[in-house]
Amino acid sequence: MTALTVFAPTGIGEVRPGDDLAALILATGVALEDGDILVVTSKIVSKAEGRYVQAADREEAITAETVRLVASRTIDGHTMRIVENRLGMVAAAAGVDASNTPDGWILLLPEDPDASARALAHRLREETGATVGVIVSDTLGRPWRAGQTDVAIGAGGVHVVEDLRGTVDAGGKPLNVTTPCVGDELAAAADLVKGKASGNPVAVVRGRGDLVGPLTLPGARSIVRSSDRDLFRLGTDEALAQGYRDGYAAARAEQARGRR
Repeated sequence: MTALTVFAPTGIGEVRPGDDLAALILATGVALEDGDILVVTSKIVSKAEGRYVQAADREEAITAETVRLVASRTIDGHTMRIVENRLGMVAAAAGVDASNTPDGWILLLPEDPDASARALAHRLREETGATVGVIVSDTLGRPWRAGQTDVAIGAGGVHVVEDLRGTVDAGGKPLNVTTPCVGDELAAAADLVKGKASGNPVAVVRGRGDLVGPLTLPGARSIVRSSDRDLFRLGTDEALAQGYRDGYAAARAEQARGRR
């Protein structure tokens, strides 16, 4: 029988800039085992790294973190921007967050979530002697589906995609495209015990030690779909507007050639 155990150590408390996350996690008394995967909320990684900016600069912070605007809508007087941020993630407000932060401040995502995950996994392995992996998680919405779920935005020592291509299913049929994003699945499972307001920002997933490996494994950045394979790079209105602009430009160019 296959069993998966997910639990959240308690007692981490408020995280401040410069805090040692490995020490805070181990101070809870959690006994880590080989193959454990720790899922750590990105917010406490950002707090430890001092990724604060003043709340008055929220829109400016969103713009600074934005690489590409995907869609923008004004609903009930509030403008929401879906953008690609510098980490390659497509998210509302570029992942800039104002929840669970001191008054007057907002929090940016970690500078390099994969590097943060690898560093934390390395420290935990050194301190405990257990070969563990770390996932840094954040909450995202999904196209076509209401609500949000946690996903992996950083990973250290964990296979984030399980490649089943070339194997067969239970009926013996070949699997040609099946590559489960186990990093996101682990992040979502962990959020069921961490919660959003419980003050438990870390969860331990036990039972998938087969996914734990060297710290040189590809991080969560490898999950981001490349632009040449992204079929939904723009919102509908933005794609239509771009099409009109391209068509108008092509017509003007054709007219200019005809006048020569």
